[in-house]
Amino acid sequence: MAMSSIKKYLSPINPDDLGFYPSEYAVTLGSKTKVYTPGSNLPAMPKGGLVLLGVPEDRGAISNAGCASGPNAIRRYLYQLALPTEDTKIVDLGNIIAGQIPEDTYFAVAEVVAAVIDRGNTLILLGGSQDLTFAVYKGYENLKRIMNLTAIDPRFDLEDTDEPTSRSWLRNIIMQTPNYLFFHTNVGYQSYFVGLPYVKLMEELKFDAYRLAEVRSDMQRTESLLRNADFVSVDIGAIRQSDAPGNGYPSPHGFYGEEYCQMMRFAGISDRTNCLGIFEYNPKFDRQGQTANMLAQGIWYFIDGFYNRKHDNPQLYPENCKHYLVQAKEDMVIDFYKSKLSDRWWIKVPCDKEELREIYTDKLMLPCTYTDYQQAMEGELPAIWWRYYKRLNAN
Repeated sequence: MAMSSIKKYLSPINPDDLGFYPSEYAVTLGSKTKVYTPGSNLPAMPKGGLVLLGVPEDRGAISNAGCASGPNAIRRYLYQLALPTEDTKIVDLGNIIAGQIPEDTYFAVAEVVAAVIDRGNTLILLGGSQDLTFAVYKGYENLKRIMNLTAIDPRFDLEDTDEPTSRSWLRNIIMQTPNYLFFHTNVGYQSYFVGLPYVKLMEELKFDAYRLAEVRSDMQRTESLLRNADFVSVDIGAIRQSDAPGNGYPSPHGFYGEEYCQMMRFAGISDRTNCLGIFEYNPKFDRQGQTANMLAQGIWYFIDGFYNRKHDNPQLYPENCKHYLVQAKEDMVIDFYKSKLSDRWWIKVPCDKEELREIYTDKLMLPCTYTDYQQAMEGELPAIWWRYYKRLNAN
């Protein structure tokens, strides 16, 4: 889709309305961002760059009306941050024009997401409510691209509703036919928000889910989970209330702000990730911009990661990796790859069905950790490899 054709979905923003004040001491992100402003043409979007998009939509929000005003509040703090690298360049397409009904907004979001990603760009999307994750998925569907989705979320959002909401968007994605969601991972769910039936449902769907305590005890494992995602969806309810009060349903437990920023850099440095969505921020519940400021700093870390990508995925850059063969079981030899540039690990998952091997080619190389390699060396099948294998080779 030509970029000119998406202009009808976009509303320009006036930087003066954001209360943005240039720094006297540092070159800021705002000074290096090409913004779609009133009376201007849509800024040119070079291939392989970073694109910012706001979506002021909250009609699918549960107990969080008002989060539609989140995008510009986050921009206010983001634009004032110093450049992470001298090469930083961002195009800000402004905000999606909300439709008469949420489905109209979803359609517009899907069209813009598809146009941005199809040009090889990476999108940072500022919500709005998390049902917009469904709209982003529809963008991948428009491109007919199989995708992996990782959600940093205290819930699974699998409630049974006809239309997507912030608590049901995952179920609505799963129900799409044909379906372009290959693998879903939940990072940081909290058991008292979920319930055993949903835990069992995630297991039946062969999706991954990691409890908050499990994630926080091994943040390096989180790096491999985020490295596997095409799209990372963040519900800021996953961050504890003391660090992120700007939400209609905050929890006293969750990730610390520093852990959120660490995960954002993990996502940014991934060669695979081409969309990050920040959802459920509500300025009316914030305290002196505390949450908006923290979310902006996390985006700063994502941008920093993006400009420090190693380009060491074994499928794309085999010359940058070492290959190891491990006899994990008598009849099972597992391929491991270690990056010469970053010391990161991958594991190759075999697919027995020839027709699926072609469809899922870029999903067969799975990010993992050195611990998985050690486990295979001791004759055990790594759990993450086994779950992927069963999904690929299910009858």
